[in-house]
Amino acid sequence: METPKTGAANEPGGNSALGRGIENAGTSAHQTIDKVSAAAQPVVDRVASSAHSAVDTMTDAAAHAADSLGVKGEQLKDAQLQLSQACSAYMRANPLAALGIAVAAGFVLSRLVSGK
Repeated sequence: METPKTGAANEPGGNSALGRGIENAGTSAHQTIDKVSAAAQPVVDRVASSAHSAVDTMTDAAAHAADSLGVKGEQLKDAQLQLSQACSAYMRANPLAALGIAVAAGFVLSRLVSGK
């Protein structure tokens, strides 16, 4: 069973006036959204550009640091090799002195570790 509908929306001409009002409100809302979107786009573009620039700068800095660390690492490896060769040559030339230095270093380390 249907109930009779009443009100201005169901009266002749009422639907069209309400419909036009809703349509006008929707159109106005869409226009406002379009204006806000168009105004925000340059800001979004600038922020994105700044972010890309910052990432590029950080990437360049990280690459430079990695290159520098690679060079320093190679220099340290060379220094270690030279020191190792020099120690080996000294021990071959002076075996008793090398043994004495090793015993003295072991004694000092044992005292430091034991705390006495």
